[in-house]
Amino acid sequence: MPSIFSEAWKPYERGYHAVYREHEVNHCPGCGRTQWLIGRVSAECAFCSTALPLAEASMRGGPTVIEHKNRMLDDWAA
Repeated sequence: MPSIFSEAWKPYERGYHAVYREHEVNHCPGCGRTQWLIGRVSAECAFCSTALPLAEASMRGGPTVIEHKNRMLDDWAA
């Protein structure tokens, strides 16, 4: 078991990490409301579309990266 001072566990360097927790009241960090659209790996606020990773999904291993499904690397804004 790693010590709390090891390189792997430094929450003070990670910063604020908001996640959606099942079976709890989750207030949106964007607008403060509590209505969510739940997916397989993320939850989206029904009002302002702020997306949060599910706490259960992030515990399965590796970081969760949420990207738009139509993300194009070569597209540029005009």
